[in-house]
Amino acid sequence: MTGTPVGIRVGIAGTGSYVPERVVENSYFEKYLDTSDEWITQRTGIRARRWAAEGQTTSQMSTAAARLALEAAGVEAKDVDLVIVGTLTPDHLLPGCSALVQRELGASRAGAFDLNAACSGFLSALNTAEAFVGAGRARRVLAIGAETLSRWIDPQDRGSCILFGDGAGAALVMPLEDCKQGEILKTTLGADGNGYELIHMIGGGSLNPPTHASLDRGEHFIRVKGREVYRFAVERMTGLIEELSAGHSQDEICLVVPHQVNLRIIDAALERLGWDKQKVVVNIQDYGNTSAASVPVALDEAVRAGRAVPGKLVILAAFGAGLTWGGALIRW
Repeated sequence: MTGTPVGIRVGIAGTGSYVPERVVENSYFEKYLDTSDEWITQRTGIRARRWAAEGQTTSQMSTAAARLALEAAGVEAKDVDLVIVGTLTPDHLLPGCSALVQRELGASRAGAFDLNAACSGFLSALNTAEAFVGAGRARRVLAIGAETLSRWIDPQDRGSCILFGDGAGAALVMPLEDCKQGEILKTTLGADGNGYELIHMIGGGSLNPPTHASLDRGEHFIRVKGREVYRFAVERMTGLIEELSAGHSQDEICLVVPHQVNLRIIDAALERLGWDKQKVVVNIQDYGNTSAASVPVALDEAVRAGRAVPGKLVILAAFGAGLTWGGALIRW
């Protein structure tokens, strides 16, 4: 599903991000698993990740990121119309994480809902926010991607427990006439349910509700079929960048912000495309895979570092469980 805005022109007025203070380096896993810093770094590009403190939640991190996005945009929370949180790790299954964010921000006029597209969560939230603003249904929408994945990993699964980190990123979406930057030119979303089991948590839902037995079997942990996911991710990242950059030269594009899933995947996609690595935002070495938070955290860091050049193009690309994927082309 690819779309080019046809109504009100829409922009990103401000971005924000938050990562927990706790740094978990690769050496942490050496203490109890047959692994090493060298093994993890070579296979993933990850050297450390951030994990939430005890009692710290997805909604708290989302709120922190959202406040920074509002501050960057010069907008008060009371003027926000809608809060959308993309996450697979909400504070509770009921109610949604977004309602807590709305409350803590003091966004008293805003509607709020969650969506779950796993690692594509922020792009799905951004796409939805653009649709609301572009249709004139809202003027100020917070699109947030946030995760507390550290609580859903099997510490004994050497292949997956090393991958995931926690964090949150946010973007405030507004009519372009009000923000004068970050025009969303094109968006795309897609899915292939045939790959549903490749990244999967089989317990905890209505099919397999939580029981003592399911907890003992570890059915509440994230399971990843690494080889199959690698092939899908390389193909999908390549396809998204090709689709979104069609009709534009590399010189027009200042940034590519991909989902931070695995450095080898990013490198393989860029090699296929023949793209300049200097244009690509990579922070997986510091944060690991933060799922829905991955793209907005990387985007915010790049914006604050001055890497988003006014007038140039920015490509956002993500893919994940579902299987799902999403992207956006933005003229900064």
